[in-house]
Amino acid sequence: MDGSVRVAALYQFTRFDDPAAIRGPLLALCVAQGVKGTLLLAREGINGTIAGSETAIDAVLDHVRRLPGCGEIEIKYSHAATMPFHRMKVRLKREIVTMGQPDIDPLAGVGHYVAPSEWNDLIADPDTVLIDTRNDYEVAIGTFRGAIDPKTTSFSEFPDWFRAKRAQIEAEGRTPRIAMFCTGGIRCEKSTAFALSEGVEQVYHLKGGILAYLEQVPQDRSLWDGECFVFDERVAVKHGLEVGEHVLCRACRMPVRPEARDSADYVEGVSCPACVGTRTEEQRASYAERHRQALLAAQRGAAHVGAAYPEPEAD
Repeated sequence: MDGSVRVAALYQFTRFDDPAAIRGPLLALCVAQGVKGTLLLAREGINGTIAGSETAIDAVLDHVRRLPGCGEIEIKYSHAATMPFHRMKVRLKREIVTMGQPDIDPLAGVGHYVAPSEWNDLIADPDTVLIDTRNDYEVAIGTFRGAIDPKTTSFSEFPDWFRAKRAQIEAEGRTPRIAMFCTGGIRCEKSTAFALSEGVEQVYHLKGGILAYLEQVPQDRSLWDGECFVFDERVAVKHGLEVGEHVLCRACRMPVRPEARDSADYVEGVSCPACVGTRTEEQRASYAERHRQALLAAQRGAAHVGAAYPEPEAD
């Protein structure tokens, strides 16, 4: 695959007694190696995406694997033509993916993993209820055929939605066999653990998430439509983890389809059809100036942080 920058998405549910003690050395190593991205640390583990040269990423991952319970951490690799992050952040959180259900512990049990090569057979079965656990703006640019969109704006809304949906399914006289998926797998670890805690017995999830599926399943056999949103400057990826065609609206920070960029409501750096009527003239002027500064920085060959991405519930 073309691209000189190596991108590594990772997560591991484990036990960190003192995440704050882990943060300093990890951040220092990333900075020393020129690695950028976001890593989240909590008592329940580590989650995030980083990018850098191959040797730099290897050095950071060697360090991560020496953390408690991280020796067998799975890494999903892809590549980018240029650095897809502006800076390096290592943040302390209560949860590495925020569901807001303190009693849910993926280490105590999760659903059955299904390999990408076996996923099509599972979701093609009419008795399978297929649920996309991602947020609405992610689902909008791509999902599996037949998947239910919970239309959540954050992962913390998922438990209430799931309880209501399960009650609806059972009222129809069905015993649900549920398959869930997300970008890289972490939200499914928690969502399937939650489903099990709610008494659902047949729960499955896509091992490695959408990213593993798009990497491993040939496009001519794929049941995926669209692109997959990622929390970095690539915005979205498609089959083979090639960079997609969406861009980011710097005003509302949401992905913009190619056809939407032909609209008069799309002004690069300032607005898109989804947010054009929701910003004041003062805000639009501020966005325009920020975009101007970004262009000037690019001409100088300097980095400009610009508008941030949504915090990665990240897979």
